[in-house]
Amino acid sequence: MRDIMGMMGKVKEMQAKMEKMQEEIAALEVAGTSGGGLVSVTLDGKGNLKGLKVDPSLFKEDDVEILEDLIVAAHKDAKDKAEALTAEKTKALTAGLPIPPGFKLPF
Repeated sequence: MRDIMGMMGKVKEMQAKMEKMQEEIAALEVAGTSGGGLVSVTLDGKGNLKGLKVDPSLFKEDDVEILEDLIVAAHKDAKDKAEALTAEKTKALTAGLPIPPGFKLPF
């Protein structure tokens, strides 16, 4: 019976750590760039777009498709960085737990 109570205590502790980690991840701001820094986007830890900066030299009528591609690439860069930070934080929190590789916790 003591083992079950001890395990329940660890579960509550883990839950509190997970909640704190989720708050930290949501507060993250990650920047992604493309076109050698001509386009940059900022995302929060949940992948929501928070900011977009475009170098004025890209505002030419015949370069619209290039600009669109650069925005998409910058967004992908920022999202990849946010996912890597999230995975790193999750790995540190769940160290020692038997979680299958590639399993994503609900964030």
